[in-house]
Amino acid sequence: MNIIIRLGAALLAASTLPSGVVAEPGGAKGRAIPFLPLPSEAPPRLEVDQPLHGPLADRGVAIIPYRTENFRILPVFGPTAADVSPRAGHLHVSVDDLPWRWADIGNGDAIVLVGLSPGPHKVLVELATPVHQILASKAVTFTVPVPGHHPQ
Repeated sequence: MNIIIRLGAALLAASTLPSGVVAEPGGAKGRAIPFLPLPSEAPPRLEVDQPLHGPLADRGVAIIPYRTENFRILPVFGPTAADVSPRAGHLHVSVDDLPWRWADIGNGDAIVLVGLSPGPHKVLVELATPVHQILASKAVTFTVPVPGHHPQ
């Protein structure tokens, strides 16, 4: 019975590891845990909300909540990582149509922007595979108020 419990715990732990992570069960070094892609998985979804009103109005800080369905945000990159199941990848985030963007791999459930100039802004959030294929995207627009100006 004890071996069944250990095997179950090992399988549960293995199911949460990103691709390319090497497990060392029983001291066996270098043995990779394979992930099996499931072609019948539901498509990934991305939801992005407007920035939280309080921090934006009070301090000009844009805290933009997001959530994914059928997709995990993990620091995995490259062709072999594209085959993990459930699907995993990262976010591409760009501000105001600037030519640069950054990748969010932290799964923090919110994007935090500090130091934006007062005025209108647009943030584009893209759900990307480990090889940077865009699966979904959502844009939010908002206005950072002038400091000390609180419209009635």
